[in-house]
Amino acid sequence: MKTIEGFRLRKLGNEYILVGESMELINFNKMITLNETAGFLWQQAEEQTRTRGSFDATALCKALCDEYEVPPSQAMSDVESTVASWRETGIIEV
Repeated sequence: MKTIEGFRLRKLGNEYILVGESMELINFNKMITLNETAGFLWQQAEEQTRTRGSFDATALCKALCDEYEVPPSQAMSDVESTVASWRETGIIEV
């Protein structure tokens, strides 16, 4: 999977917002907001895409466990749910 280029993560209070930086990516009918955990996962996915060409759920799960000290089963469940919502929203490529 890969993050789609042109989205930038911005912090707004306790949430994060993904902002499309080109006209093709801007949809004024939909705002993409992420909580702190999803914002962290997006940063990890973006970094992995930039350095490796793609990201995967296993690497995101490990990063989540390292950062938040959650059990691997809970982390994987959170990652899978988050990635599924990203896929549905169209902000990643499979």
